[in-house]
Amino acid sequence: MANTITVRAEFRADLGKAATRRLRRFTGKVPGILYGGDRGPQPLSLEQRDLARVMQDEAFFSQVLELKVDDVGQQAVLRDLQRHPANDKVIHVDFMRVRDDAPLSMRVPLHFLGEDHCVGVRQGGGSLSHNLIEVEISSLPADLPEYIDVDVTDLDVGGSVHLSDITLPPGVTLVALTQGQDHDLPVVSVIPPRGGSGDDEEEMEEVAEEPSDEEDSEED
Repeated sequence: MANTITVRAEFRADLGKAATRRLRRFTGKVPGILYGGDRGPQPLSLEQRDLARVMQDEAFFSQVLELKVDDVGQQAVLRDLQRHPANDKVIHVDFMRVRDDAPLSMRVPLHFLGEDHCVGVRQGGGSLSHNLIEVEISSLPADLPEYIDVDVTDLDVGGSVHLSDITLPPGVTLVALTQGQDHDLPVVSVIPPRGGSGDDEEEMEEVAEEPSDEEDSEED
């Protein structure tokens, strides 16, 4: 599990669309909400600068966070983040409370290992095609990985790593694989170089070197 990221917030009493517009425009804060568990939803506000800082860490989007509301800490995960369509600025965040004994479904990033030494790229002249860059996993909060490694070192031209090929940390399952074999998707593949494989090129050269029927006739 990654180092805990602390997110600071305050309870927000002024509710409604007009209130949230004023909050964003005049205070530089972002409205949010905390829900889930055995308690009701609680409206929050967060400093825009503090939120931008913690968002620089990849783990913010996939890890259990320490949400400190008025200096009282509790575990939560990010469930939704809304951005302004024009300037991409965050305009609302949703957090969900976490229980230690309740499994979580989270999307976590994939980290690809051995790309610089991939057999199919270095020796076969192919190129890597990333079909997925994150996966949905299920685990208890204590087992939640920061990311999942996918080793492509030995991947040859035409080869693929599927979801079922990924080595998972203890206590972690891939949600897609619980839905049947049809959901065992390719994660990363090595596609052949343009113009075909080396074998194809050799065959073309051999055909070009063989005399045609017309040449055979002329020699006769």
